[in-house]
Amino acid sequence: MTTLTLKNRAAWSWALYDWANSTFATTVLAGFFPVLFKQYWAGEMAAAQSTFWLGLFSSAASLLVMLMSPWLGAVADRQGAKKRLLLLFTLIGVLPTLGLFWAGEGQWLLAALLFAAASVGFFGGLTFYDALLVDVAAPAESDRVSAWGYALGYLGGGLLFALNVVMATQPEWFGLASATQAVKVSFVMVAAWWTLFALPLFFWVKERPASDGTDTSFAALLAVLRRAVKTPGVLTFLIAYWLYIDGVHTIIRMAVDFGMALGFASNSLIVALLLVQFVAFPAAVAFGYLGERIGTRLAIYLGLLVYALVTAGGYAMQTEGQFFLLAGAIGLVQGGVQALSRSFYSRLIPADQAGAYFGLFNMIGKFAAVLGPLLVGVVALATGSNRLSILSLLVLFVLGAALLARVREPGR
Repeated sequence: MTTLTLKNRAAWSWALYDWANSTFATTVLAGFFPVLFKQYWAGEMAAAQSTFWLGLFSSAASLLVMLMSPWLGAVADRQGAKKRLLLLFTLIGVLPTLGLFWAGEGQWLLAALLFAAASVGFFGGLTFYDALLVDVAAPAESDRVSAWGYALGYLGGGLLFALNVVMATQPEWFGLASATQAVKVSFVMVAAWWTLFALPLFFWVKERPASDGTDTSFAALLAVLRRAVKTPGVLTFLIAYWLYIDGVHTIIRMAVDFGMALGFASNSLIVALLLVQFVAFPAAVAFGYLGERIGTRLAIYLGLLVYALVTAGGYAMQTEGQFFLLAGAIGLVQGGVQALSRSFYSRLIPADQAGAYFGLFNMIGKFAAVLGPLLVGVVALATGSNRLSILSLLVLFVLGAALLARVREPGR
């Protein structure tokens, strides 16, 4: 394989896809869709009922992605189809996102179906995107290239989300009639942004040839997956990753709920979300270089240590200022932990079977934020304390780090 660096347009084109699709994660997934669903599409529905339907469609999309990722990843390897399948899933994500603009008031079922389809496109495409890392970065450069992907994702997602927040709060500045119209236009902007900045990957990234012919029978693909879990270090790493990334995702998903439980203003929580996005951009880049200097595993440990300190800080948090301080700390390490975990794993696996292996990786990622929220909920119910429930996440970081120590760091 030709050695590629960030001076090469293939590596930049690959990283730019994260800039493209992260706008869905910020503006649609985390930002506006849940609010618009409750207030506009399901406005006549009881709050508990709309929460149920939103959760059901979100879970269905996640379950579908989780089940099909390893199989589709193996198909991509055997047919040399990572780019083709990524293009397919990009369209599955972009077109329903665009379609949300035309979903009218009260059409909650249509909106939920479009959201679920777009979520399948977004999350399903990550298997092929991650697997292409081995095609654009030599092992010695994987930390840096992976980190630039996450960094550009945080920056691009943050920039468009910031603009969309201004549009929703001041729609008259943009000639829009209402906040609702502004949010709908934001969804169109996400679709356009995702499409435009995804194009360089499809033009300039070259994937390696098919690995094992065109046999995509279930038995053949199952054999690939069995080999994957038997590859030295892979299974242990995936369990370690599942534990600590579950803690990471739980903090991401429950931070706003925790802040609201403490009485913090919703506007402050949005500002904190934007703070994480913009701090994470330079911090993720720095972690890429740090991984090369001190070793990927040690850099991941540094990130997990900060997460443990943030968890302890959450237990003692009293003010919005402290919430912002902890948000900034999370921004310093969030992208680094994610990026270096991906690059560490990419060096554990055979490059010609990256699709199948990253299918497993992303299946584990979909399992993440299952154990953490359950642990938080059980501790909160048992103790009656939100603070103790957050502190319980320390278990996930400690166990994940302990298992990671059992995986030999792959060479470069």
